[in-house]
Amino acid sequence: MTTPTYSLGIDIGGTFTDIVVYANDTGRAVSHKELTTPAAPHQGVLTGVARLFEREGLDYAAVTRVIHATTLFTNALIERKGARTGLITTAGFRDTLEMAREHKYELYDLHIELPKALVPRHLRLEATERMRPDGTVLTPLDEAGLLACADELAAAGLQSIAIVFLHAYANPAHERRARELIAARHPELFVSISSEVSPQIREYERSVTTVANAYVKPLADGYLDLMTAQIKGLGITAPLFMMLSNGGLTHVEEAKRVPIQLLESGPAAGALAGAFFGERSGIEDVLAFDMGGTTAKLAIVDGGEPLIAHQFEASREKRLTEGSGLPISISTIELIEIGAGGGSLAQLDAMGLLKVGPESAASDPGPVCYGRGGTQPTVTDANLILGFLDPAGFAGGTITLDVAKAEAAMAPLAAQAGVSVPEFAWGIHSIVNENMSGAARVHVAERGHNAGRFSMLLTGGGGPLHGCEVARSLGTRRVVCPPGAGVASALGLLMAPARVDRMATVARRLSRIDWAELDRAFGVLEADALAVVDATLPGRAAAPRIVRSADLRFVGQGFEVVTELPAGPYGEATARAVIEAFNSLYLKTFTQAPPRGEVEIVNIRVAVSAEAAASTLDAGAAAPQAGATVPSMRRRIWVGAHGRYEEVPVFLREVLPVGFEIAGPAIVQEASSTLVLPAGSRTCVDASGSLIVDLTDSIQRDAEKAQTKASEAHTERDKQCV
Repeated sequence: MTTPTYSLGIDIGGTFTDIVVYANDTGRAVSHKELTTPAAPHQGVLTGVARLFEREGLDYAAVTRVIHATTLFTNALIERKGARTGLITTAGFRDTLEMAREHKYELYDLHIELPKALVPRHLRLEATERMRPDGTVLTPLDEAGLLACADELAAAGLQSIAIVFLHAYANPAHERRARELIAARHPELFVSISSEVSPQIREYERSVTTVANAYVKPLADGYLDLMTAQIKGLGITAPLFMMLSNGGLTHVEEAKRVPIQLLESGPAAGALAGAFFGERSGIEDVLAFDMGGTTAKLAIVDGGEPLIAHQFEASREKRLTEGSGLPISISTIELIEIGAGGGSLAQLDAMGLLKVGPESAASDPGPVCYGRGGTQPTVTDANLILGFLDPAGFAGGTITLDVAKAEAAMAPLAAQAGVSVPEFAWGIHSIVNENMSGAARVHVAERGHNAGRFSMLLTGGGGPLHGCEVARSLGTRRVVCPPGAGVASALGLLMAPARVDRMATVARRLSRIDWAELDRAFGVLEADALAVVDATLPGRAAAPRIVRSADLRFVGQGFEVVTELPAGPYGEATARAVIEAFNSLYLKTFTQAPPRGEVEIVNIRVAVSAEAAASTLDAGAAAPQAGATVPSMRRRIWVGAHGRYEEVPVFLREVLPVGFEIAGPAIVQEASSTLVLPAGSRTCVDASGSLIVDLTDSIQRDAEKAQTKASEAHTERDKQCV
């Protein structure tokens, strides 16, 4: 008999730490939710892993790999809790971080708060050196002056230094020499150089990205060493892999080298889960909606692949306002933060209007109903009062929710607003939904899409609670709720390929390109990326997938369109194929192109990936049985369409057979999440075990109601005119 082996996925979120164990031989997965321990994140991991393995009777020694995602480094940027960091840059450029793009994200705000630099001015020092844009040396590096800067920063007690020299993307020699000198003089310091972290033009973005990497590097080094040791202490000898923002995984040493790649690791796993479960249900175009305890995010999966961006904003001054954060130039699955999470706080503002978030109760103290010291009502408290949550079965029964405490906390606000507690709770629920649908609608439209052509796939503990209402507001008629939706991000970790992205700046018109030279430049990037993939998956059986692309634009434009290129080798005939690919994508993005203009290539990129795991999964859906009765309970919940509490059926997900149909309003409950089905919806369990919700009738009823109200208002105006 073959000894079973397992893969372990660990996703640390702002409120819960999700843990999934996947049986490599059978494809079965089991999971557990544990409250995150912000002061020592590894403690929540260890507690959760121990509880899951004890509950399921699993053997630590049978684990063959561990994949981890965490919000630790994102939080360090947001909360400014990274290492004390200094910057050494080319003489004359110390203020790049504060000058930025001289852009106000809100033009008429006289009290605008611009993104604060991670390094204060007195810790930004200048070295004498200069490269030309073509990579030739204009001014040699003053090594003595450089070491004097390093001595000053070390004497100030800094842990980490970022080195950003002008045009280092064209010639990294000065940066590499600077790192070598500082490492010899001050081996205790962490050093990040821009030519490795972000080797591309645009001084401000390159500086911010390198400084951010230096800012979290000591934290990442210590945390990853600690996590590796703690996991080994449990008896798990398998290697630890880290999820990257680009939707791939890598080994610990690469993650420690450039930890800025980890910033969006958790949400990226949610997008992968969206693509995976969408494909299993035969749906390639999905809006992957992931709502947890702290935030909600949305990713567009088009043609079965999540969209990839090469820059995103971190640590925004205004959470939902573009341009108010720090631009980080890394490859990442394109995500938008579209709203609040279960722990988001509700309050009445000075005008008596109900506001929800962005402040969050997180896991400590958590929502009022947790009974851990919270006093201000949250989204989770509202969902409990509305009857959507089972007080005894929340998070797999790990937390017992207190309805009375939630109602007591909400009562003063409801009285102030002049409504009942259930109506106030429904107001919280509705405002969160409308905020999320509004942000999602804009995000989808800005990418040239119509939300109505997508299906919405729900993940996270809050996704199934809110997803159907968000989809209705967007006009999305089909919703997919996969098995284990509440821990789908952790499951997405186990489906991730090893992936490495590399890029270099070329900055040349196509008419002046030496195509053989460009082919060699791509070859250098591919060799570097393949080396990391091989180190991540030694002895891999699957052939790697290599994708070449380039940042292209018309000469004179300020920003580029990332365009996939044909595989090499390249020759003179390649130019026509590149221009055709660029023109096609440009028209798709902007609907029109300039009448004439030469094309230039700014950056080249490669993405190398290799499958790391089997893509099978046993969803655990029961086989259909003719005439079998599916047991259900009944619970009193608030039905928004009717504006009152009603008794509705509650189904346990694990007993629903393939083909089983449910008419809303109803509740489908499992250990990690609860799916709320609105009135007028129809749901069926598909062959993959996912719940497919049809909102066509529900959306039609909403449209008819809106039309009736508009007609009544018109009639009333006519009467007033008469």
